[in-house]
This record gives sequence, structure tokens and C-alpha cells, in this order.
Amino acid sequence: MTLTIAQLGQPVLRRPADPVAAEAIATESFQRLVGEMFQTLSQSGGAGLAAPQVFISLRLFLAVIDAPEDDAGPEVEVFINPRIVSASPEQESDWEGCLSFPELSVLVPRHRSVRMEYTDLDGAAQALDLEGFAARVVQHEYDHLDGVLTIDRAASTRDIVKASELEAVRRARAGGAEQDR
Repeated sequence: MTLTIAQLGQPVLRRPADPVAAEAIATESFQRLVGEMFQTLSQSGGAGLAAPQVFISLRLFLAVIDAPEDDAGPEVEVFINPRIVSASPEQESDWEGCLSFPELSVLVPRHRSVRMEYTDLDGAAQALDLEGFAARVVQHEYDHLDGVLTIDRAASTRDIVKASELEAVRRARAGGAEQDR
């Protein structure tokens, strides 16, 4: 079963999420929720999905942490009660989409690398050092747990564009002559 994705304006997207109780992780209902989130993420073609995006205010998200080397699909990790425990001082800005407002792309500065501590789906404590795209994805999903959206991180409203116009914006910013249509 796929879940409904909350869209921009839904109050659940702006509310800090509640921690997941340790004893809840092994329950059938929690495991089913995670399975449904996997299915929803897979069908949406996204790189991550946070529980608040499916109307569940819990500190839980799924994120692509490694690109596939074959046709197996991307490696997706389950992060329960995650914490960013360190982040590189270096940041990079890049365009991000969001399943909760797919019609927009936002230029967002993010740390180049982060260290995440979290609980996995088996209830075990884990830590991961992530960089590049994976670091960007987990920071994006982590923001959802605090009620923060990419549009909140844009340096300017000029860094929020309609997704279908992103290539034109990129060309214009790269100095390409862009004609008005």
C-alpha cells in the first residue's frame, strides 16, 4: 500500500516530530509503516521520505545513501530518532526537489558531509558518515523532522523556482543567453 504524501500547507509538515519509543520499533504496526514508506518512496521516485510527509509525526525517515552499481536499485537506509552529531564547515548549494511540493525546486546550502547517529529498523544504535549527495538527502529529510522545509533554507526567493523551469534558470545563471518566451 502506498501512503498519501502531505503537500505544502499541511500543518504536519511544520510541526516538530515526536521521538519513536524504543519498544515501538519491533511492533507490527511500526514495521508495516516503514514497509509502506519504502513502497511510497519507491513509487514516487524520490531520494528520501520522512514520516511527517505521510502524516505521521514521528522522528523517522528513509534516505538513499548509496547509488546502485547494478540494477538492484539504490541503497535506502531507515533512520529512527536520528541526530546530526557533526557536520563539515564546508557547505555547497544545490537544487533540491521535495515530494511535498514537486512543482518547486529550491537552491539550498547544505554541509558537504555529516555524521548521523540513529536507531535502525532492528532497534540497534548506528552511526554513518555521509558526504555529497547522501549527506544532502539526510539533511533534507532531517529538516522535515523539525518542521523545516527547503523553502525556509533558500537564501532568496529567487532561489525558489518552478521545477519545469529549472534548466532555464541554470542556463541563465551560467551566463547563457536566455530569451523570454
